[in-house]
Amino acid sequence: MVDTTDIEKKSLEAHVELCAERYRFLENKLETVEATISNVNDMVADIRTMMDEVVSKRNDQLIKWGTAIIGVLVGAIGYLLMHYVIR
Repeated sequence: MVDTTDIEKKSLEAHVELCAERYRFLENKLETVEATISNVNDMVADIRTMMDEVVSKRNDQLIKWGTAIIGVLVGAIGYLLMHYVIR
């Protein structure tokens, strides 16, 4: 806390003025903190959006790879069936 000055102790008007100045300073600090928090919230939202996009692309890639692998396995099984079983 800010200690009172000798002038404040002797003059109510000086006390009121100094308190008003302190409150203005606190209001400015709070506004700065609010703006910073707002910026952080915006950055977090942007990061979340980017992460969702990355996860979606990765899932699509895994599905494509899985489909390709299954296709190759089905083709190999078909080839083996045609070559060795249906002969």
